[in-house]
Amino acid sequence: MQEQGLQEREKQIWEILGTVCDPEIPVLTILDLGIVRDIECSKESTAIQIIITPTYTGCPAMDMISTQIRMALAEAGFQDITIKLVLSPAWTTDWMSEAGKQKLKAYGIAAPVSRAFNKVYLEELQIACPLCSSTNTKLISEFGSTACKALFQCKDCLEPFDYFKCH
Repeated sequence: MQEQGLQEREKQIWEILGTVCDPEIPVLTILDLGIVRDIECSKESTAIQIIITPTYTGCPAMDMISTQIRMALAEAGFQDITIKLVLSPAWTTDWMSEAGKQKLKAYGIAAPVSRAFNKVYLEELQIACPLCSSTNTKLISEFGSTACKALFQCKDCLEPFDYFKCH
């Protein structure tokens, strides 16, 4: 395949991947999350490989995400699709886009603030409430609606909210 055609195909694939949403947080795309590491297009054939990293090992959403990637690409006419799961280096919240962090807040989930993570530190964090922006908050549980989130409560507006844990 000619270089220009290969670049156009890669651009089209990135655009398609930008429409695939996370099944657990549907306001985020897999590009917002930063789980798409790379795409590789064969120069000799129509084969493509999508390289992804889960937000944490054993993330139950990865099978659904792989299926959604395949469906979105197949709908655009791509058939020879391989999805490769890469665990190293491990995904980090640093890979999330700034737009993704803003989408989290608008959705009612506090975005990660620091990669340093342990129970003592998590309890000491002053996480801004995504609803009223107060930092007068407290940890309720290390685990929120999913294992990658912690449950906090705002002491001002009294609303509970998830915090997307750093890792």
